[in-house]
Amino acid sequence: MQRRLTAILSADVADYSGLMEADESGTLARLKDNRSKVFDPCVAAHGGRLVKLMGDGALVEFASVIAAVTCALEIQAATARAEPLHAEDKRIRYRIGINLGDVIVEGDDIYGEGVNVAARLQAIAPIGGVALSATVRDQVAGKVPCAFEDLGEHTVKNLQRPVHVYILHDEPARIETPKAQTQHGVSICVLPFANMSGDPEQEYFSDGITEDIITDLSKVSALWVAARNTAFTFKGKHVDVPQVARQLKVGHVLEGSVRKAGGRVRITAQLIDGATGGHVWAERYDRDLNDIFALQDEISEAIVKALKLKLLPEEKNAIEQRGTSNPEAYKLYLMARQFDLTGNQGDARRSEAIIRICRRVTEIDPHYARAWALLAGAQGKLRLFHGWKNDGGMAAADRALALDPTLAEAHAARAQIFGREARSDEALCEIDIALRLDPESCEVNAAAGRVFLTVRRYDDAIVCYEKAASLMENDYAMSGMLVSCYKAIGDRDGAQNAARRCLVSAERIVAQQPDNGSAMSFAVGALATLGEVERAREWAARALLVDPDNHNMRYNFACMHVIDLHDHEAALELLGPLFEVISLDAVNWAKIDSDLDTLREHPRFKAMVAAAEARLAPSS
Repeated sequence: MQRRLTAILSADVADYSGLMEADESGTLARLKDNRSKVFDPCVAAHGGRLVKLMGDGALVEFASVIAAVTCALEIQAATARAEPLHAEDKRIRYRIGINLGDVIVEGDDIYGEGVNVAARLQAIAPIGGVALSATVRDQVAGKVPCAFEDLGEHTVKNLQRPVHVYILHDEPARIETPKAQTQHGVSICVLPFANMSGDPEQEYFSDGITEDIITDLSKVSALWVAARNTAFTFKGKHVDVPQVARQLKVGHVLEGSVRKAGGRVRITAQLIDGATGGHVWAERYDRDLNDIFALQDEISEAIVKALKLKLLPEEKNAIEQRGTSNPEAYKLYLMARQFDLTGNQGDARRSEAIIRICRRVTEIDPHYARAWALLAGAQGKLRLFHGWKNDGGMAAADRALALDPTLAEAHAARAQIFGREARSDEALCEIDIALRLDPESCEVNAAAGRVFLTVRRYDDAIVCYEKAASLMENDYAMSGMLVSCYKAIGDRDGAQNAARRCLVSAERIVAQQPDNGSAMSFAVGALATLGEVERAREWAARALLVDPDNHNMRYNFACMHVIDLHDHEAALELLGPLFEVISLDAVNWAKIDSDLDTLREHPRFKAMVAAAEARLAPSS
């Protein structure tokens, strides 16, 4: 028996069965075109050997792990750029898994656990993504321009030992954009500033300072800056700065801390050479909180000076544009945004708190557009989840756009309002504007996912929800929505992969907030998707005891009973009381939600919808 150590790449086409069912000849033509123009040439260019084709799948071996990973990245990037042959065609998208392992060689074929692990990794990978074993990750860290998302250990079929899985996040902008190819070639990652205030509740402030410094430095044309979501993967972790620099392919790393007490703030910052680990610049600032804007400007300009870059006048002006000149308004806005990004999404008190804070912000500074946009989102959630009689946030969103027509969050808020009102064309128009204005925004991508779901553009929704999930620490909601999207296109592996990510984050949140009904509801859906039905029932029973008035949670439980447990009567029992109180927005959603497709023709469901619409008719 001959054996050898090799890098194994396993690839298959996402939702191949669904594509074939919809258009067999067209799918085969697109697959053949992709293999001849993208897949096979990439494999050959990196010295790979195509071991075998298995319908829509392929098994490839490489002598080099770096070659395998680089090949996978190029295949996914080229496939993502490729346009369909016809407007109605669906694009070929791969999932790829890579393992380094010992294999059994028999003629031209290879077998063994090393191959099996690669196949399991491929099943876990997201659409258009690459999953790696820990061995591969250790071999390529710092040697390829990418970041790694740690999914932890996974128990996989037919393997006794769990597999530690990493998702590869390629960031081609790091090597392809004009900014990265300037004559200076200067690049930086701003690590999340540590909260040294002695109060976890002040985390919103240190995170906000970090985000603003990243935004400020990104306005310097001669400097390439690692994205916020990349930088925040290191939050709360002890890091080896030279290793981070090698991993992200950046020349410098900025780290620091924030201590806020009363009306004073202390910020320490140090700029470190990524190659040597030596300090390029360091400073400590003790200032009055009222000087926070000037302080942020000073830090950004000091970094630019330390890097020996020239700050152009228009860049300096752009850095100084913060939306408000009032430090108190800024501080309260950061607090409201933290509430929006965390907490129990189905709890009316959360949205009410955001509204109270934003109202106070707009009293302090009526021209703060971002506060108006955040207010609009909270008002929309109260109308959707709790039936509050308001305009869904339209007036606040319009006010934000009157102040700043380029504010992506405001366009996203309007898109969501239009979507909830079944005004699809207007919703799609607004979300298109929002995505063009800020494609890296977590809020914008989350809103876009929801809008695309309302018109059943599931592939587009998946792209946006995947993006939003990658931009948000401890996300469970976006991963939970991805479960529904993948199920809607018949992608069982994608749904289970998203469910695993959702469950890990939801369990972490519930451990900190045992009454978080929103996190529990998504955890229940994830457990049901993963086949852990009894545990899902236990979680649901507990959630209904600790957060009984959470309408969104009850709705999610009903969806679980329909799509995972196929128990329509139980779902109707949960939906019945909700339809007596929910808003027209929520009724509109229930009428198009793919999770309820098999329930929609049930006479009892139809009667519930009719009764709710009669109750909510203008004349009533």
